[in-house]
Amino acid sequence: MKKILAGILVLFAISAQAQEFKPFKVNLSIGYAKPFNAGVSGGVLFAVEPKYGINDHVDLGLRLELASVARGVQVNGNTTTGDVSAYSSYLITGNYLFGSSSVRPFVGAGLGLFTIGSGGTVVIANNGQANQDIRLVSDTKFGGMIRAGVKAGHFVAAVEYNAVPTTNSTLSNTQITSENAYLGVKVGFDIGGGRR
Repeated sequence: MKKILAGILVLFAISAQAQEFKPFKVNLSIGYAKPFNAGVSGGVLFAVEPKYGINDHVDLGLRLELASVARGVQVNGNTTTGDVSAYSSYLITGNYLFGSSSVRPFVGAGLGLFTIGSGGTVVIANNGQANQDIRLVSDTKFGGMIRAGVKAGHFVAAVEYNAVPTTNSTLSNTQITSENAYLGVKVGFDIGGGRR
C-alpha cells in the first residue's frame, strides 16, 4: 500500500511540474544587423525560431534568420563596400532561462550554416595600378552564435553575436578579406509556450 501511495504521489508531482509550462513555441523577431567590417552600415533582420522546452529553464530550437546588410571588403587596410546582400542562417539553438518570475533573463548559443550573399562587384584601387573589379561570390560557412536577452511574458529582446568565418581571396598578390561576422539586436514575441 505504501508503494502504491508513493507511486501516486510521484505521478502527481511529475504532473504538477509538467503543467508549469507549455513546451512548444515559435519565436518571431525583427531587428538590426551590424557587420563587424569598419565603415559598413547595418541593415534589417528577420528571424523565425521554433523551440521545444525540455523543462521550464531549457529550450532547444532551430533558428532561421535572414539579415540584409552590405558586404564589406578590406584590401591593404582600406575598406570598400559591396552591394546589399542577404545573410541567411540555419542554426540549432539552445537557451537557458534564469529564475521563475514573469521577467526572466536568458543566455543561449547555436551552431549551423550561414549562407552569405554575393554582394555584387566592387572596384579595388591597387597602389597606383589599374583599378580591378572583383566579384564577391556567394559562400556557405559553418559558424556559431551566442546570445543574451530577457523574456517578459511572451515578449523577447536579445542581442546575438553571429560568429561567421572570414572569406579570404587573393588578387594580384593582394590579400582581400571580407569579414562575415555580425551583431544582431532583435525584439520579438513567442507564439505558444509560456506558463499555464
